[in-house]
Amino acid sequence: MAFHDNNERVGCENRQRRGVMGSSMRQVICAALVVFALCSPALAQQQPSTAVAVGVVKAERMPIAKAGDFVGRVEAISRVEIQARITGFLEEVLFKEGELIKEGSPLYRIEKGLFEAQVRQAEGALERSQAAKALSALQLSRAEELVEKQAGTVVARDQARAQDQQAEGAVMADEANLATARINLGYTDIVAPITGKIGRTNITKGNVVSPASGPLTVIVSQDPMYVSFPVSQREFLRAQAAGRQVDIGNIKARLRFADGTAYQQEGNVNFVDVQVDRNTDTILVRATFPNPAGALIDGQFVRIEVERGKPEEKVVIPQAALIADQEGVYVFTVEDGKATVKRVKPGSATDTGAVIDQGLTGGELVIVDGLLLVRPGIEVRATPSRTLSGG
Repeated sequence: MAFHDNNERVGCENRQRRGVMGSSMRQVICAALVVFALCSPALAQQQPSTAVAVGVVKAERMPIAKAGDFVGRVEAISRVEIQARITGFLEEVLFKEGELIKEGSPLYRIEKGLFEAQVRQAEGALERSQAAKALSALQLSRAEELVEKQAGTVVARDQARAQDQQAEGAVMADEANLATARINLGYTDIVAPITGKIGRTNITKGNVVSPASGPLTVIVSQDPMYVSFPVSQREFLRAQAAGRQVDIGNIKARLRFADGTAYQQEGNVNFVDVQVDRNTDTILVRATFPNPAGALIDGQFVRIEVERGKPEEKVVIPQAALIADQEGVYVFTVEDGKATVKRVKPGSATDTGAVIDQGLTGGELVIVDGLLLVRPGIEVRATPSRTLSGG
């Protein structure tokens, strides 16, 4: 009986202890809920927006001319190999390799002494022949007088006439020798025959040069430059169908370098070959481009775009907006404050951006800045792109 009373007392104490603990726990939870309720509005106001800031550009429609894309080679309009025209000792090289020189600028100087001596020798020979001619003329005059007075013979007169003609021939030969000697003396100064950029020298001071030495250096003209490129018969027939075969000077051309950058100067087609290459079945076409800054170099490979047909309206966006994956190319646009994926089919590139053949109609806000943080469906805060606008 005592044991039973003791158990009841212990159970009652445990129930009281649990009741006290439960009441304390409820008080703590209620206090925490009150604090959270009081603080949560302030916290909500301090939390930043989850929208991602992006820069956008409006997709615009603009007239774009159809263009054929070809591989061409830059050619200088004038290219001259400088060669020695006489044999002599090279005294001096008078130019700096790679510099731009003008027509008539001195390039090389060959030792003059030997050629100056040849000029004096030719002058002396001419003096002797001229003196012999004067004497033969006097002898012929006297022989003719004697024949008229019947004091001389016809044979003597004919001999005098022959000697006079021989003397005249000797004078002409010595005049030619003197002219040749003076020309050779002039060849000791080698000057630039054209204006252009000069290459490296193949012969240095102290060597003996001659016509057999080969080119001493090369000069190529700089402005303008030619770009020659082969065109297949299919492309050529398209051009004919467009009526461009009549006035090729109206066909515009643009260049891109090997790294994809565009050449700023626009060119014009100025020549179409009159025959087809039998090996490649192509026709050689040539365009002329201004080259004021010397960016085009003789022998350089470039990509050339040639207009064909009338311009058509196309959607153009910046190249920076294009993204590629395994399925193709796409861009992000902003619709209802969210980023949306638009699959596109890009066409040719222009100086203003990338031409879009399919996927955009124009007027869309295309994301170009902040693309690393953009995901499909994410909320975005769009502002005009400062990178592309130059701001």
